[in-house]
Amino acid sequence: MDGQNSEDPKQSTADMTAFVQNLLQQMQARFQTMSDSIVTKIDEMGNRINELEQSINDLRAEMGAEGSPSPLPPSKKPDEEEEEEGSA
Repeated sequence: MDGQNSEDPKQSTADMTAFVQNLLQQMQARFQTMSDSIVTKIDEMGNRINELEQSINDLRAEMGAEGSPSPLPPSKKPDEEEEEEGSA
């Protein structure tokens, strides 16, 4: 340790400053990469949700055009819930 103390304090400070700056730059680059990745995935999810909504709307339009009664499925759900509650 005495060998390190014999170094010029200004050089030691400069080395430490350079090390910290390099470390901070690496961290910033990694966070930027992660941030870009997250934003890209959020955009992809948004696109998938939009496609899903369009598919649902298309299916609803097809069902309406075929004359399928829309009140029938909601009336089944409460019955199914009652059956599940009764069996529990």
